[in-house]
Amino acid sequence: MTLPQPPRTALAPALLTATALLALTGCGTSEADGAGGGSGAPVVIRIPDPGNSGVLAVGKKDGSLDKALAKAGAKVRWTGSAGPFAPAAQAMNADQLDIATGSLTSGITSLAQRPGFKFFTAVDPDAAGEGILVKNGSGIASVADLVGRKVAVNQGGTGEYLLLKALARANIPADKVERVYLRPDQTAAVFNAGKVDAWAVWATYAVAEIGTGTAHFVADGAAIGSENYSLNAVRTGFAEQHPKVVKALYQYLRDASAKEKQNPAAYLNVFTDAGPTAVTGKAEQVQIDFTRKGGTVGPIGPEDIKRFKAVAAFYAEQRVTTAEVDVAAHLLDIEKLK
Repeated sequence: MTLPQPPRTALAPALLTATALLALTGCGTSEADGAGGGSGAPVVIRIPDPGNSGVLAVGKKDGSLDKALAKAGAKVRWTGSAGPFAPAAQAMNADQLDIATGSLTSGITSLAQRPGFKFFTAVDPDAAGEGILVKNGSGIASVADLVGRKVAVNQGGTGEYLLLKALARANIPADKVERVYLRPDQTAAVFNAGKVDAWAVWATYAVAEIGTGTAHFVADGAAIGSENYSLNAVRTGFAEQHPKVVKALYQYLRDASAKEKQNPAAYLNVFTDAGPTAVTGKAEQVQIDFTRKGGTVGPIGPEDIKRFKAVAAFYAEQRVTTAEVDVAAHLLDIEKLK
C-alpha cells in the first residue's frame, strides 16, 4: 500500500481458489515447447487480456504490440484476464503466465512466498488515483474520523497499505480502525450498501465510484504519502531465456504509456464504448484526469529501490509480512538486458 494487531473481519475468502486461478490463466499448459527453440517459430509471451482500456488494449486492437515484439522474434498469447496481482503471481510461479502488472505492495506480499518472477518496470506512485474513499455526507472529513469505523481493504495489497500509511501519518494506532478484508471486485456492493464506512482503493475501482458523484477521497495518495509504485513483472525463467523479448516489451510499454499520458481518451473504451467494461459519463473524465496526473513506465533506478525498501520495512513494522522482504533481490535492470 510499531502498532498492535488490529481486529480483522473477513467478509470474503482472501485466498485464491483453483477455479479462480484457471480463470485467470485460461490454458494451463506451458508454452516452453512452442517458444522458438530453434524451430524458427516465434517465442510466445503469455500476457493477461487487457480488457477495454490501456496501452495493451490498444496494442491488441491495432496489432502494434505484436509488431513491436516481432522484431524480437515473439508474439503475444492473451490468456485469462487482467486482475489482482496475487493470483497472477501464482500463475507465473506455476509457469502459466509470463507477464503481469501489480502494485509494489501486492508485489511485496507475493515475494514473501516463493516467487518465480522479477519486476522490470516502474511507474511512480499514483498521487491522485488512489486513496481512502468515503460516501458524500458520511460525516468522515479526515483520516482521524475513521477511528471506530470499518474500512474495506484488500489484504496485503494496495488497500491495506493505504489505510495503514494514512493512519501512521496521522499518528493513529492501527487497531483503532477495523480492517474488513475483501476482494476488490467484491467491495463496491458492500461499500454502496453501507456495510463498511470507507474503502481504501486505487483508480481501477475508484473511478466508477467517484464518477457517480456520490463518493470522494477523504485522503488521496498525495495526502497519504503513498510510495506504492505500479510494477510490471516477468516470469524469471522467461526473462532468462528471452531477454530480448522482455526488452522489446519494456520499450513498447515505455513509449505507449507516454503517449497515453498525453492523450488519455484515446486509450479508453478501446473495443466498445458501451456495457460494463466501458468508462462513460463523469467517470470518463475522472479517469482522464487521473491518467494525465499519473506517471509513465520507466526503468527501476536506485532511488526507486530505496523507496521499495522503505515500503517493505513499513509492511514488516505493521506485521503485514513476518519479516522485511528484500525487494531488490527480485528486480531486473532492464537497461542492461541484451
